[in-house]
Amino acid sequence: MTMLALTKKTGYALIAMTHLATLKEGELSSAREMAGRYAMPSGLVANAMKTLASAGYVESVRGAQGGYRLARDPEEITLADIVEVLDRSIQLAECLGTHEVAGDVECRIRGRCPIVDPLNRVQRRLKAFLGSVKLSDLVDPAFALASCEEGALPCR
Repeated sequence: MTMLALTKKTGYALIAMTHLATLKEGELSSAREMAGRYAMPSGLVANAMKTLASAGYVESVRGAQGGYRLARDPEEITLADIVEVLDRSIQLAECLGTHEVAGDVECRIRGRCPIVDPLNRVQRRLKAFLGSVKLSDLVDPAFALASCEEGALPCR
């Protein structure tokens, strides 16, 4: 079964970013340390951290005691920011976009497609929702409970 999902790289990056958000001021965490703590592939975590550092979301400190720390306040980083940096876009289907050709996919029925407009609306709402969830929300256990009670997230 196929489902709407984050890429592994983005999922691991969210775990790593949440970890970094819990560090005390001045503390660092290496990609290897985060990968080991959460049983993630270290190469994929390191790659995600490099991408996030290039985009200005994390700072990389070199050296034997080096590692990563957030470059911005967790209140200023949204899920949409992270997804867009790592996956380049939030896209429900390959054919969705503003042009007749989206990426490398040409849609032959776009002009008469009965679902393109509804899917575009869903995509815009998803992007807006991801833009409303801050990294600080993921660290706050009260966020998960409130989202569950509001019906935005499933209760466990």
